[in-house]
Amino acid sequence: MDLEQFAALRTPEGSAALDAAARVAGGDPLTAAAALRTAGVPAGLAAAALTQAELRRRAVGKFGPAARGMFLTRAGLEQATRGVVARRRAERLRTAGVATLADLGCGLGADALAAARAGIRVYGVEADPVTAAMAAANAEAAGLADRFTVECGDATAFDVSRVDGVFCDPARRKAGTGRRIFDPNAYSPPWDFVTGLAERVPRTVVKVAPGLDHALIPAGAEAEWVSVDGDLVEAALWCGALAGVPRRATVLRERPGHLDAHQLTGSGDAEAPVDRPRRFLYDPDPAVVRAHLVAELAGDLDATLADPSIAYLYGDEARPTPFARCLEVTDVLPFSLKRLRALLRERRVGRVEILKRGSALEPEKLRRDLKLAGDAAASLVLTRVAGAPTVLLCRPALG
Repeated sequence: MDLEQFAALRTPEGSAALDAAARVAGGDPLTAAAALRTAGVPAGLAAAALTQAELRRRAVGKFGPAARGMFLTRAGLEQATRGVVARRRAERLRTAGVATLADLGCGLGADALAAARAGIRVYGVEADPVTAAMAAANAEAAGLADRFTVECGDATAFDVSRVDGVFCDPARRKAGTGRRIFDPNAYSPPWDFVTGLAERVPRTVVKVAPGLDHALIPAGAEAEWVSVDGDLVEAALWCGALAGVPRRATVLRERPGHLDAHQLTGSGDAEAPVDRPRRFLYDPDPAVVRAHLVAELAGDLDATLADPSIAYLYGDEARPTPFARCLEVTDVLPFSLKRLRALLRERRVGRVEILKRGSALEPEKLRRDLKLAGDAAASLVLTRVAGAPTVLLCRPALG
């Protein structure tokens, strides 16, 4: 989409096209396009409206009902922060005393809108003209144009002395192709500029990819990994006065009308004790694993590892925790397809969930090779114990 097409969507005719597209979105694309043509919508405008309608439909899971009035791009939607995560970040910034915030690389404005709703005055900077225009339109649609303004320009040229806090979400996809960028030095803005912000503004937050190498975390920064309903969604670096602990894992669970939030903190460099597999297996939340806080969780659960490089924990008791799923181990055996198949046949297992860490086996291929038959269900954990390939047969614990 270019600026001319976006401007067309902002006209009364464009609004009508968007309304019509919303009514037919989610079905067959050709049928939807034909419906808009029959309604007299020009082809170019119809295509733009249908694209927006489809993106809005996908965005509801990320932004909630507000997505239905937002303007979106595919790349912008993929990189945008989930609403629940953005709201928690905004509250933390406000609690830390941030009153004015620069959002450098604001994208479609997800984080900026959350900060504005929290009462923070936000100055957004976005290099892409269409994305910048969409962010400004999203602020207007949310009734926040007085607290969130956007300028199209170079984030590195923004005068950060105007604000008392900075949020930066560097672009991690290549412009024009949408391909992921894995080298932080190729981010936009580049990594050296991003990490240098903490030296210029005492309250700086940087959103980073969850797979960030711990070696790239600036000294003195707090690195936080966030999961939502078991999915690892992002990581952030809290710098300067915002840093509270070296590492933090934040686990969010959404329920109707409520959000459960749990946090585990620690140094990130502790080591858990190693012992044999025990009666109960704990599968830590991915935020805990990526934050290198498995040892801290082991201490809370009185649990141990069975292999120093595999993030499965084992304990003698099933203790409730928001930071891990608990399974009861019924059998532990060295991996052998023949022995495993015989055991599952003996137990009449016809349905299996396959978990793995430290195993090169492909779960779906293994599922086919097992030739399952029966009416019972089980969980198979493919892992290593003291370096040896091992399979654990498990069942749910703690209800």
